[in-house]
Amino acid sequence: MQPNSNNIVVLRAEEEWQRAGAYSVRIQGMNRLHHISLREEFDEHDGDGTKYIVLLDAGYPVATCRFFETVPGHVTLGRVVVLSEYRGRKLGVMAVCEAEKWIAECGYSVIDIESRIEAVQFYEKLGYVRVDNSVVRSGVFDCIRMWKSLPAR
Repeated sequence: MQPNSNNIVVLRAEEEWQRAGAYSVRIQGMNRLHHISLREEFDEHDGDGTKYIVLLDAGYPVATCRFFETVPGHVTLGRVVVLSEYRGRKLGVMAVCEAEKWIAECGYSVIDIESRIEAVQFYEKLGYVRVDNSVVRSGVFDCIRMWKSLPAR
């Protein structure tokens, strides 16, 4: 299958089969590629109340992200994963932007993330700002805390 960003379908994963697509991308992109255990990749935030975006290419899940409420008005966005053969096609941007639309529709005003250090510039281009320059450990990755305020609805 040749990767092609022109045929990408975006799903708001609200059914189990759709969430399975998100999990498939995370298993391939994190568990297999980075040797992160399933227990580390799938945490207490996977389950009820967590929302997932899944991008499909000809029905095949190729990118995902998730978000969940942390405190009223705030969500944490994370687990942004694009399969390696689909990188460089702006699918990470597409997943995050679709999540932001859904987050705004749900009435949230602030998005928090823990960005892997190598992805900080990716998030800065999308309007996220650093909380500070402190490095925090998130699983096996060194991260920088970032946030973004959404326009009032």
